[in-house]
Amino acid sequence: MSDAEAARAPLGAPPEKASDETPIEVDVAEDRYSRLRLIHWWDQDLLRRTRALVVGAGALGNEIVKNLALLGLGGIVLVDLDTIEDTNLARSVLFRASDIGHGKALSAAKMARQINPDVQIQPLRANAVHDIGTGVFADADIIFGALDNREARVAINQFAWHVGKPWIDGAIEVVQGVARMFVPPDGPCYECTMSEVDYKLLSQRRSCALLSREDVAEGKVPTTPTTASVIAGIQVQEAVKWLHRDRDLPVLAGKGFVFNGLTHDSYVIEYVRREDCPAHYTFPSLGSLDRGIYDTTPAELLAMAREKMGADAVVELERELIVGLRCAPCGRYEQRFARLSQITEDEAKCPKCGMIRDPEMTHAFYGHEDWLGKTLAEIGLPHYDVVTFRSGLEMEPYLLAKDRDLALGPVAKVG
Repeated sequence: MSDAEAARAPLGAPPEKASDETPIEVDVAEDRYSRLRLIHWWDQDLLRRTRALVVGAGALGNEIVKNLALLGLGGIVLVDLDTIEDTNLARSVLFRASDIGHGKALSAAKMARQINPDVQIQPLRANAVHDIGTGVFADADIIFGALDNREARVAINQFAWHVGKPWIDGAIEVVQGVARMFVPPDGPCYECTMSEVDYKLLSQRRSCALLSREDVAEGKVPTTPTTASVIAGIQVQEAVKWLHRDRDLPVLAGKGFVFNGLTHDSYVIEYVRREDCPAHYTFPSLGSLDRGIYDTTPAELLAMAREKMGADAVVELERELIVGLRCAPCGRYEQRFARLSQITEDEAKCPKCGMIRDPEMTHAFYGHEDWLGKTLAEIGLPHYDVVTFRSGLEMEPYLLAKDRDLALGPVAKVG
């Protein structure tokens, strides 16, 4: 049948077949992923063994998780602190009206399991900057950023660089967007792309005491579900190619894909590595301790560090912890243990005079502190974090590996 004849054929009419044409029977066992396996370089078993960390469960995060579930990726850790609002329903494919008021990560994970029960998902309602242990980043094969603020991007970039894992950032606004990939240790990082204006805006998210500001207006970025779909699609596609990097597929490493949906233009930009960038530190190696935050004290870690490295050794942390609040005007002091995400300016107000108290913070254990007998959980360290034994210029970082299952849940078994 010619093209013209086919166009005139009634809808649903069976196709004509030449009398001498013999149908070819192909015995192909099909399953959920059989069409993907038709791609000559595709390795479905590789994807099944892959663990991804997705930070952000909004419009971009929804699309990323949806795509990863459809592709049969083995495990996804999904991190988001927020709850679902009415406005999310117009831009987020995994949310329903009945989800309003529920955590974004939990609701997105629930729907993703319905899309593909093969995929293991661990939803974490947490602040990605302060509440996620570095081990969660270390266990990921690929990291996705689906965020709307610089502070979280800087944090992801730092953790990814420390553990040497690639991450793919996405950003959208109206009908424009960008997807960009950063690969440690030798490529440009996210901070390499930041300007002085970016750093200034970043500093405005925190008070001079580094406490969370409740009165800073959150930027409500206008976005569309279509743009989110485009950028998240590029992010996941680049991740799949990166995972198959032994097939010599071109990837966006050190580059950004810029999309303008208004003028239907797109182009690729290449980023330049700044050799003076402070973010370019990768652990030379990462050891493991069969210790967790509930059964270990700072004093015990200090004893281990000094047994290995000498009496002057200290234990450094991946994050600042609050250990007290001090009011300069009235002199009142309260011992208080928390991560920076857990105390806002309002909570830091002095109960005596009403002034904002200054947080006393630490990023290391030195041996003179009067709280070294508390557990790591009691002073605010998150699950599955990294601690570094240091003596002079000698450093040995270690995972607190006993908490791995608590942090990763079912994703811990993927691989």
